[in-house]
Amino acid sequence: MKKTVAILFGGSSSEHEISCISAAAIAENLDSNKYNILMLGITKDGRWFLYSGSTESIRTGTWASDTAACRHAFLSPDTSVHGIVAESPDGFESIRIDCIIPALHGKNAEDGTMQGLLHLSGIPYVGSPTLASACCMDKAVTHTLLASWNIKQAHFLWFFAENYSGDGRKKIQCKIDARLGWPIFLKPANAGSSVGISKVKSAKEMDAAVALAALQDSKIIVEEAVTGQEIECAVLGNECPQASIVGEIGSNAEFYDYDDKYKNGTSTLYIPAHLEESVAEELRHIACRAYRLLGCTGLARVDFFVRNGKEILLNELNTLPGFTSISMYPKLWEACGKPIGQLLDELISLAEERKRYI
Repeated sequence: MKKTVAILFGGSSSEHEISCISAAAIAENLDSNKYNILMLGITKDGRWFLYSGSTESIRTGTWASDTAACRHAFLSPDTSVHGIVAESPDGFESIRIDCIIPALHGKNAEDGTMQGLLHLSGIPYVGSPTLASACCMDKAVTHTLLASWNIKQAHFLWFFAENYSGDGRKKIQCKIDARLGWPIFLKPANAGSSVGISKVKSAKEMDAAVALAALQDSKIIVEEAVTGQEIECAVLGNECPQASIVGEIGSNAEFYDYDDKYKNGTSTLYIPAHLEESVAEELRHIACRAYRLLGCTGLARVDFFVRNGKEILLNELNTLPGFTSISMYPKLWEACGKPIGQLLDELISLAEERKRYI
């Protein structure tokens, strides 16, 4: 008997477009002989629709304008529904769901917000639970927790954007000068896909960088600029996670920013990464350790810097990594002999394993 799987996509975050591309790829790679696939889309202004049109329209972002293929729907937090309430000719109907794949990125998506609703619904869902999702989304929290476990990272500090004014402005600049030096990377604490990030070379450039980051979040994180290789590792599993072969990003931009990731297509991916095997093995171990300590389940992409080919610095964990044609997470597992269809089967199985905790 087929399972009914709902793919959540879109959302009101700055990564709406990437979510749509990921969702289309997931829908196209799920085995239709095993699953009945439903597409539950969220517009940028927060409206929910059950969408029955083409994945190409999802990919191009025109899906919501296809009124014939959209009907109002929402995920019910009532466990007796165990699914979606959707508009119908007779009013509303309930559609039971066996598993949800939240192909969502950014705020109100992978920051614990959506996970809380999914937990209330009682439906197994792919990915980490509420607390782990919230912790990994907030870079200041992630860095602080990892530091408490002696997992090495770039030096960092964080502050509230509202404190960057008056005397606070000068104090923050002095702390950066004393603790980190220049240049630094300045980021919104809660954002993804390199949105709102600036490389700041001196205090003179701080004002513009803070203003840009503050558009995304009220909390700002500052990190030392690390010169080294950008390495990514895919982790899969619940209590006993496994780490993939590691890959390396050869960025064409000054740093691996949003355009370099998704628009220009000029960055180069190296699988496997140019690392000694002993370094790669230690990096995989650290990825799984951080994943477990932070309470992640299902999947995560763990990003690192490696300085001088030896020194491993954990950068961040992404609990709902992209599934676009250029996304590293599915590419790393494919390089391990696990094509995307098989990977999705395993993610659904891992979600069902966690049913007892919902």
